[in-house]
Amino acid sequence: MPAIQLKGATYSNLMKLPLGENAFVEQAKARFFIGLGFRPTQWNLLAEALCAVGTTNDVSSSVKSTHGTRYVVDGLLETSGGRSPKVRTVWILEPDGVGPRLVTAYPVEMRE
Repeated sequence: MPAIQLKGATYSNLMKLPLGENAFVEQAKARFFIGLGFRPTQWNLLAEALCAVGTTNDVSSSVKSTHGTRYVVDGLLETSGGRSPKVRTVWILEPDGVGPRLVTAYPVEMRE
């Protein structure tokens, strides 16, 4: 499937980026992204990197529901430190939404 179009995506309709420390799952995500050099004070850098994953990689699956269409996109996350781990991003395009909204993002284990 082709990459999703994120023309309507803005930082305001991104999910709460996983750099906070308010829940166990979010803490694990926060440790992962902070370990890659992303910081809460510069959340826009993570937002840009996650949007790049969604726009430069093919959709691996999509599911339609009454809430909208959910898209899963895997790709390499570009970091300032030169590391490029594989991450999974999940986006939803709500029926009345202006653009896709990031639902979650997390590391994908590399299996050889």
